[in-house]
Amino acid sequence: MPRCDLRAGLSRRLAATALVALAGLAALPVAAQQPRNFPATALRGEIVVLQPPELLLNGRPARLSPGVRIRSENNLLMVTGALGNQRLLVHYTIDLSGLVGEIWILTAAERARQPWPTTREQAAAWTFDPVGQTWTRP
Repeated sequence: MPRCDLRAGLSRRLAATALVALAGLAALPVAAQQPRNFPATALRGEIVVLQPPELLLNGRPARLSPGVRIRSENNLLMVTGALGNQRLLVHYTIDLSGLVGEIWILTAAERARQPWPTTREQAAAWTFDPVGQTWTRP
Protein backbone atom coordinates (compact mmCIF):
# COMPACT_ATOMS: atom_id res chain seq x y z
CA MET A 1 0.00 0.00 0.00
CA PRO A 2 1.59 3.33 -1.09
CA ARG A 3 2.08 5.92 1.61
CA CYS A 4 2.01 9.66 1.14
CA ASP A 5 5.18 11.27 2.39
CA LEU A 6 4.03 14.58 3.91
CA ARG A 7 7.58 15.80 4.41
CA ALA A 8 8.41 15.57 0.68
CA GLY A 9 5.30 17.55 -0.28
CA LEU A 10 6.02 20.17 2.38
CA SER A 11 9.62 20.63 1.29
CA ARG A 12 8.53 21.00 -2.36
CA ARG A 13 6.02 23.71 -1.36
CA LEU A 14 8.65 25.51 0.72
CA ALA A 15 11.11 25.41 -2.16
CA ALA A 16 8.50 26.79 -4.57
CA THR A 17 7.61 29.56 -2.11
CA ALA A 18 11.28 30.45 -1.68
CA LEU A 19 11.76 30.65 -5.46
CA VAL A 20 8.78 32.98 -5.83
CA ALA A 21 10.07 35.19 -3.00
CA LEU A 22 13.57 35.34 -4.53
CA ALA A 23 12.14 36.23 -7.94
CA GLY A 24 10.19 39.07 -6.32
CA LEU A 25 13.31 40.36 -4.53
CA ALA A 26 15.31 40.26 -7.75
CA ALA A 27 12.76 42.56 -9.39
CA LEU A 28 12.97 45.20 -6.64
CA PRO A 29 16.14 46.99 -7.83
CA VAL A 30 14.69 47.25 -11.34
CA ALA A 31 11.51 48.84 -10.01
CA ALA A 32 13.50 51.26 -7.86
CA GLN A 33 15.43 52.49 -10.91
CA GLN A 34 12.32 53.49 -12.85
CA PRO A 35 12.08 57.27 -13.34
CA ARG A 36 9.20 58.91 -11.55
CA ASN A 37 6.58 60.73 -13.56
CA PHE A 38 5.52 64.03 -12.05
CA PRO A 39 2.28 65.78 -12.99
CA ALA A 40 2.39 69.07 -14.90
CA THR A 41 1.01 70.73 -11.76
CA ALA A 42 4.08 69.78 -9.70
CA LEU A 43 6.22 72.73 -8.66
CA ARG A 44 9.76 72.67 -7.27
CA GLY A 45 10.44 74.08 -3.86
CA GLU A 46 12.09 73.67 -0.51
CA ILE A 47 10.17 72.42 2.49
CA VAL A 48 10.81 72.22 6.21
CA VAL A 49 8.22 70.23 8.15
CA LEU A 50 7.74 71.95 11.49
CA GLN A 51 4.91 70.58 13.63
CA PRO A 52 2.65 68.64 11.24
CA PRO A 53 0.51 69.79 9.49
CA GLU A 54 2.52 73.04 9.60
CA LEU A 55 5.53 73.47 7.34
CA LEU A 56 7.62 76.10 5.64
CA LEU A 57 7.32 76.05 1.87
CA ASN A 58 9.97 78.20 0.21
CA GLY A 59 10.38 80.02 3.52
CA ARG A 60 6.68 80.81 3.91
CA PRO A 61 4.17 79.12 6.24
CA ALA A 62 1.98 76.47 4.60
CA ARG A 63 -0.15 73.51 5.65
CA LEU A 64 -0.30 69.88 4.61
CA SER A 65 -3.64 68.51 3.46
CA PRO A 66 -5.17 65.79 5.66
CA GLY A 67 -4.48 63.16 2.98
CA VAL A 68 -1.00 64.33 1.99
CA ARG A 69 1.19 61.75 0.26
CA ILE A 70 4.92 62.15 0.83
CA ARG A 71 7.22 59.99 -1.26
CA SER A 72 10.90 59.44 -0.45
CA GLU A 73 13.75 59.35 -2.97
CA ASN A 74 12.98 55.63 -3.34
CA ASN A 75 9.31 56.44 -4.02
CA LEU A 76 8.21 54.92 -0.70
CA LEU A 77 5.45 56.59 1.30
CA MET A 78 6.70 58.46 4.36
CA VAL A 79 5.07 59.90 7.46
CA THR A 80 5.48 63.57 8.31
CA GLY A 81 7.15 62.78 11.62
CA ALA A 82 10.16 61.33 9.79
CA LEU A 83 10.86 64.68 8.13
CA GLY A 84 10.95 66.95 11.17
CA ASN A 85 13.11 70.10 10.73
CA GLN A 86 14.92 68.86 7.60
CA ARG A 87 15.38 71.16 4.60
CA LEU A 88 14.39 69.15 1.54
CA LEU A 89 14.24 70.00 -2.15
CA VAL A 90 10.96 68.60 -3.42
CA HIS A 91 8.31 68.64 -6.09
CA TYR A 92 4.89 69.35 -4.64
CA THR A 93 1.31 69.98 -5.66
CA ILE A 94 -1.26 72.32 -4.17
CA ASP A 95 -4.83 71.02 -3.90
CA LEU A 96 -8.01 73.00 -4.57
CA SER A 97 -8.19 74.26 -0.98
CA GLY A 98 -4.64 75.67 -1.13
CA LEU A 99 -3.03 72.92 0.95
CA VAL A 100 0.03 70.87 -0.03
CA GLY A 101 -1.41 67.62 -1.39
CA GLU A 102 1.57 65.63 -2.68
CA ILE A 103 5.30 65.81 -2.04
CA TRP A 104 8.13 63.98 -3.79
CA ILE A 105 11.59 64.24 -2.20
CA LEU A 106 13.96 64.60 -5.13
CA THR A 107 16.89 62.38 -6.02
CA ALA A 108 20.16 63.89 -7.26
CA ALA A 109 19.19 63.15 -10.88
CA GLU A 110 15.79 64.80 -10.42
CA ARG A 111 17.38 67.86 -8.78
CA ALA A 112 19.71 68.20 -11.77
CA ARG A 113 16.77 68.30 -14.21
CA GLN A 114 16.49 71.98 -15.14
CA PRO A 115 14.47 74.09 -15.60
CA TRP A 116 11.50 73.25 -13.39
CA PRO A 117 8.88 75.86 -12.45
CA THR A 118 8.73 77.14 -8.90
CA THR A 119 5.50 79.15 -9.26
CA ARG A 120 2.10 78.59 -10.85
CA GLU A 121 2.75 81.53 -13.17
CA GLN A 122 5.89 79.88 -14.54
CA ALA A 123 4.06 76.56 -14.99
CA ALA A 124 1.28 78.33 -16.91
CA ALA A 125 3.76 80.10 -19.22
CA TRP A 126 6.16 77.20 -19.84
CA THR A 127 5.59 74.03 -21.91
CA PHE A 128 5.66 70.62 -20.22
CA ASP A 129 6.66 67.36 -21.94
CA PRO A 130 5.10 64.59 -19.81
CA VAL A 131 7.01 61.82 -21.58
CA GLY A 132 10.45 63.36 -21.18
CA GLN A 133 9.51 65.02 -17.86
CA THR A 134 11.04 68.29 -19.03
CA TRP A 135 9.94 71.91 -19.11
CA THR A 136 10.71 74.41 -21.86
CA ARG A 137 10.76 78.15 -21.24
CA PRO A 138 9.13 80.36 -23.90
